[in-house]
Amino acid sequence: MAGGWTRDGAVLDQINDTVVDGVLTARSRMPTGEGSSHCVECGDVIPEARRRALPSARTCVECQSGRDGRIVLAGINRRGSKDSQLR
Repeated sequence: MAGGWTRDGAVLDQINDTVVDGVLTARSRMPTGEGSSHCVECGDVIPEARRRALPSARTCVECQSGRDGRIVLAGINRRGSKDSQLR
């Protein structure tokens, strides 16, 4: 049941769009191409198990964790209220 001027199922459509956007963003951040045997940041050897799981890996787990912690996500405001659009 939708409220206001929206049609039924509009909330579910917003949720689905948010999930699809998240998946596409995550896929775009995955490395592609040839991987490396040594981390490009610290120079340590990338473990064989990581290279098998992610053949295009160029960083060790520790350095990649640091990179992931620096990612700033900017969300899209999908709400239709005028108050949220004015901010």
